[in-house]
Amino acid sequence: MAIGRIQVHAFTSRAQIPLRDVAVAIVGTDGSVISLGLTNRSGLLDAPVEVAVPEASASQSPDTGIVPYTRVNIYARLENFEQIEANDVQVFPEITTLQELEMVPLSELPDLWNQSEIYNTPSQNL
Repeated sequence: MAIGRIQVHAFTSRAQIPLRDVAVAIVGTDGSVISLGLTNRSGLLDAPVEVAVPEASASQSPDTGIVPYTRVNIYARLENFEQIEANDVQVFPEITTLQELEMVPLSELPDLWNQSEIYNTPSQNL
């Protein structure tokens, strides 16, 4: 196994104003918790999270039957903001994946206080 990394960037508005203290959970597709953390004043986790991924050689030849990345789910929560769920985010070996999390203030969606915004990432055609 190799190591890939994932970083999140939590922000609000199209101006990408960073959000501090967003609770972020990175979870394997099997439900195992990989990391729990809070974003800093830049809207980032303090450090990218390491994830076990297949070796890069898995993607060097066609038809190996091995998916050359690991999928994770990301959950983000901050009081007074819409919850975010990003499913099947792909983490590749020796690369830092950046997952952007645009969080909408609930004041803009008062009737949707308990709704999550769900993003599903389609598989790569490798």
